[in-house]
Amino acid sequence: MDAIWDIINELMDARYIYENINSSMLEAKLEEMENMSYFLGRLESGERSKLKYLIADLVEIAQDVADIGCEGTDMDNFYRELNPLQDQIKMLKSRMINFATDEKRGGGEEAEEVVVGLEEAMKQLVEKTILNKDMRFQTLSIKGMIGIGKTTLARQVYKAVEGQFQRRAWVCLSSGTSKKEILMELIQQMEVGYGGLIERDSSLEEMDNRSLQRILRQHLQGMAYFIVFDNTLEEMLLKSILKVLPREECGSRLLFTSCYEYRRIYVYHTHEMKALDSDKSWRLFLKTIDKLTSVENKFSKELERKGKEMLKKCGGLPIAILDVARQKAKQRLSGMEWEELFDSVDLRESLKLLEPMYHKLDQLEKPRFLHMSHFKENAIIREEKLEQIWMASGFDQARISANGLVSQSIIDVLPGGKKKFHLNSVLHMLCIQKAEEEMGFEIYRSNGDSRPSQNPRHRVIHCGREEFKHSTNQDGKHLISLIVHGGGGYLDNASPSYWESFELLKILDMEDFGIKTLWDDIGKLDELRYLGLRNNYIKEVPRSLGGLKNLQALDIYLNFLVEMPDIIREMGCLRNLYMRDVICRKPLKIDALPHLEILTYISIYDWTYEASCLETMEILLKLGVEEVDEDSDVDKLFASLAKLVSLDHLILKGFRFRSMPCLDGIGALEGVFQLRLDGHLARLPNSLEGISYLTLVNSCLNEDPMPVLEKLPNLQELKLRNAYTGREMVIQCNGFPWLSVLCINELWNLRKMQIGEGAMPFLRELEIKNCPRLETLPEEIGSMENLKKFTMVTTKQIATKIRNSGLTSRIVEEDIYP
Repeated sequence: MDAIWDIINELMDARYIYENINSSMLEAKLEEMENMSYFLGRLESGERSKLKYLIADLVEIAQDVADIGCEGTDMDNFYRELNPLQDQIKMLKSRMINFATDEKRGGGEEAEEVVVGLEEAMKQLVEKTILNKDMRFQTLSIKGMIGIGKTTLARQVYKAVEGQFQRRAWVCLSSGTSKKEILMELIQQMEVGYGGLIERDSSLEEMDNRSLQRILRQHLQGMAYFIVFDNTLEEMLLKSILKVLPREECGSRLLFTSCYEYRRIYVYHTHEMKALDSDKSWRLFLKTIDKLTSVENKFSKELERKGKEMLKKCGGLPIAILDVARQKAKQRLSGMEWEELFDSVDLRESLKLLEPMYHKLDQLEKPRFLHMSHFKENAIIREEKLEQIWMASGFDQARISANGLVSQSIIDVLPGGKKKFHLNSVLHMLCIQKAEEEMGFEIYRSNGDSRPSQNPRHRVIHCGREEFKHSTNQDGKHLISLIVHGGGGYLDNASPSYWESFELLKILDMEDFGIKTLWDDIGKLDELRYLGLRNNYIKEVPRSLGGLKNLQALDIYLNFLVEMPDIIREMGCLRNLYMRDVICRKPLKIDALPHLEILTYISIYDWTYEASCLETMEILLKLGVEEVDEDSDVDKLFASLAKLVSLDHLILKGFRFRSMPCLDGIGALEGVFQLRLDGHLARLPNSLEGISYLTLVNSCLNEDPMPVLEKLPNLQELKLRNAYTGREMVIQCNGFPWLSVLCINELWNLRKMQIGEGAMPFLRELEIKNCPRLETLPEEIGSMENLKKFTMVTTKQIATKIRNSGLTSRIVEEDIYP
């Protein structure tokens, strides 16, 4: 194997290759790779074949390297063209390391499955994308977390399009699949044999990759084909196969399933799998039980209720529901009554099936996943809070992002204006299990069902109505995080000594807990980095909090009329400050915080205007200013904000039911591209040219805002909620040249929308909610080529009328409620 690594390392050395490209070096290396029988002979036959195929991939890459050198290009261009090939070599090396442990998965023609809840997705994929009249080659994907049914849906689609294409193939991939294997599989599966394209005495096994690629292209030339790549793991491998496939306008389609989101491959449409709801979960369970017991089981309403309650633990995840159904069927066949079987659920086997997902995470993503154990089951998680907890735990701020977990379908992004996440309840169980095993995580519950750790470093406390004994969890000298969920009086009677043991504590979160009073002793937690007190009943923040010199995030948002002493200036490390309706007896001296990045909200009357003070806030990115009314000097505010060199996200919030003043001066903020205006406006500002993301809330404009907004040259997302009181909204021809998302909500009087020819050419998502008088849609919506998602929430009568109109029938994701 060392000989292979030597060749790989030489191929990854760009300078070595460039200096030797005109010699016979590469030819010698190619010959050496093609004659490695001395190593392959020592392997088992299956391993020998797999490694042989991987070596064939390496030979092809070496040939590509040689081709670059033969072009006589200069060094800079040579390096540029060599980079993607070196990425392929790295990927190939990883597959070679793991080839012996790779597992094969089933193909496209497996035994009949129990299928529930995929009917609408099937219709969307088959009728609106795969069998539509568009003759261009299109790449489609089915994305979702492990065990959610991607392969099942793809298999149903594969069966549904039988006879609709001249060529059809299903290829199941795994972490060790070579490009050569894929090429051979594609050639062998096509319905018409390859016949004369290959010499009679030749075999696919003996051919190199380039010969196989030529045969495949010849075989598919001028044909409409449909290919499914199931369980796609590596974007680069898929990309290299895409280069081989002919892309003539024959109506060919490629569909791949994956947990991953690929950004370097153009995908016409991605269908994101969602967990099953309660009714569909029950139907899947019931159909599986009937199949396994060979009896049509009937359940009373009470038993059905108990069954659905039991299945909540499965989080709508088919792999878990099927696992539970198999357990219960086995127990039923052994003689147990259904009344006993619905009392509990065992998901240990399901967690084992999900473990590969965890092991595939890299060394940066694993600890991020483990720290999601801090949140409650089925919690709605704010992006900013998640990232701040990661940062407080010591993660590198420059690398903190939830995008990696989102792109791998581990956490779901919830719809809405602000980025919020959800972790499936079964994955949450896996998260807790792994956190207990690997980072000293423990759970305490007031009902006694606790799972203490021998050396706890992270503790979550679930409080109920039962009395909680503080003595059971006093030892906190090694704790890094303490998270309290629930409510009640858990900490009301805690003695001062309770906090003395938490000398290493970095994270303290008591959001939604119902606290009325904060304790002076909290100010002694010198190592605290994150303090979450959102949505409580706190009336006064104690002065001792000023002693938290290392605090990075303070969240006292939604504590109505909380009194804040002049202590902010003492928190020199503070990066994120969330508050609202705060009473300040003295100015907060925000300018004393040189590391501040996010501040929401501060009263316009507490804002600082001194140029010398503003210069210290050079990294402030997001600012929310409240209590802006007709008496506010907003021009003075904008002049001061213009000095904030990093500010790109601004929120202006009105005061109670009073109007905001003229905001034309906002044009001075050249760096701001994300703007939210929350409050009554007499008219729109006339200087919004730099805005890319605009949200108008409770603006109650009397005049149609579209004639102004449609001319904004950079606008990509527009969200209107109770922003316009008129009856008619008009978008002129060619209006909104770059808009991709339009959300209209709570326009109670809106009766008519008009869209001119060529307007919103790049619109991909349209949402209309709570506009109960809007009974028809503009006909132009039916011809918008890029519109992929349409959501409407309206009355039952209007919903039926919109569906029957057929205007939205070609839109891939069409959701009209009720």
